[in-house]
Amino acid sequence: MYGYEPPPTWELIYTCNLPGISGKSQALFAIIFTTRYLDLFTNYISLYNTSMKVVYVACSYATVWMIYSKFKATYDGNHDTFRVEFLVIPTAVLAFLVNHDFTPLEILWTFSIYLESVAILPQLFMVSKTGEAETITSHYLFALGVYRALYLFNWIWRYQFDKFFDLIAIVAGLVQTILYCDFFYLYITKVLKGKKLSLPA
Repeated sequence: MYGYEPPPTWELIYTCNLPGISGKSQALFAIIFTTRYLDLFTNYISLYNTSMKVVYVACSYATVWMIYSKFKATYDGNHDTFRVEFLVIPTAVLAFLVNHDFTPLEILWTFSIYLESVAILPQLFMVSKTGEAETITSHYLFALGVYRALYLFNWIWRYQFDKFFDLIAIVAGLVQTILYCDFFYLYITKVLKGKKLSLPA
């Protein structure tokens, strides 16, 4: 099972205030995990595997619901304006054209991998528009970036010992990691020194 970018559900529950979180990015993550884990209905691996997939999908939708419903008053929709169709449509077309096996589940899995590589863009765009991010939001974004960067080492390990090489996942992962590079630099030079993170508008 591929790794999971945890939604900020805990942050929503703890603070009841998420002005800096992009609802559009979280909605994309919900789409990603839904399309990736549709094999729940066709491929049973273990109780743990099935349970974790269900938890991932449930948490993703719970996060979206809290952003757009329960804590809607604190959601900054005026700055969360990225056109997500510019991400969903191209990645869907690419998944249809470039995949490991031309079957519905495989195409949807590939779509989830491609979409995940760019799903953070609405969040970064929102931070850029507002000019800065809350410290807790910065920590959350940094954790997401580190999660993806660690996958680079996982791929090296799996190729070294298992001779496993998934070009689609690797290329998508590299794209996602590159998108975080500027954020990593600002996080290390500002947030870790006690300053607020800001991105150029």
